[in-house]
Amino acid sequence: MCDDFTAQDEEAQLAKRGLDRRQFAALGAGVVLAGCGTAMTAQAAGGSGALTERMVSVTTADGVCDAFFVHPAKGTHPGIVMWPDVAGLRDVKKIMARSLAAAGYAVLVVNPYYRSSPAPIVNNFAEFRTPEGMAKIEPMRKALTPDAVTRDATAFVAYLDKQEAVDKKRKIGSNGYCMGGPFTVRTAAAMPGRVGAAASLHGGQLVTDEADSPHRLLAKTKASYLFAIGRNDNERAPGDKDALKKAAEAAGRPAEVEVYAADHGWTVADSPAYDPSEADRAWKRMLALFATL
Repeated sequence: MCDDFTAQDEEAQLAKRGLDRRQFAALGAGVVLAGCGTAMTAQAAGGSGALTERMVSVTTADGVCDAFFVHPAKGTHPGIVMWPDVAGLRDVKKIMARSLAAAGYAVLVVNPYYRSSPAPIVNNFAEFRTPEGMAKIEPMRKALTPDAVTRDATAFVAYLDKQEAVDKKRKIGSNGYCMGGPFTVRTAAAMPGRVGAAASLHGGQLVTDEADSPHRLLAKTKASYLFAIGRNDNERAPGDKDALKKAAEAAGRPAEVEVYAADHGWTVADSPAYDPSEADRAWKRMLALFATL
């Protein structure tokens, strides 16, 4: 998760690049666009045709969620619910969604903090890491209880199933980053008849002592999984990967569980931990998973 430990690792990564947090924050959108302009353009290669995109409103049990919906302009495609990391729905997540849409998917990137504020809450990860950004998001984050996420997931899948661009004959997928990682499992558990694949990228709190810990929910799902784990997350909780493997085996659910040679946040271009090579490798594994939908 994005806590004091990962913050220290982020500073170490920035130091390797000759930057400190102030300098990284000053780069702002330039970091996002430069990072995405290389790896994510390559990621989208193989997709073809124009995309259609718009901001949409999704009615949930708790209110109205603003979200970004993007899909190929022609045809029908498997739907994907994308859960952002702790910094929420922002430009880099829209870029990532476009890349996934270009690969042939109808992608709904949600604002998990809609109960508190429309997106963007912060414009980039560097802004989240400021004292002001973290103080703004913390109470919003606490509102995302397991029950709240489950209610939201049900509404998001239902929304996709109403869209003309979504192929209802194929299963729906979900991907999530950081705090969004466990939300993908809760999505699969909320709608087991519809959700066929879930990808957690450096997800946190996947293995807890709670009765409804995500790893204990696998048996309630009918999905296949990708659990891509950061090396520093693995160092802090080396037993989590084994617990995930054991739970998936017991549930009879296909699951790829791997520790990547990169730190928490490595798949997101505006994160100080962004690693283009390992991000591309995780991207390809996610596409292989979603190809089963």
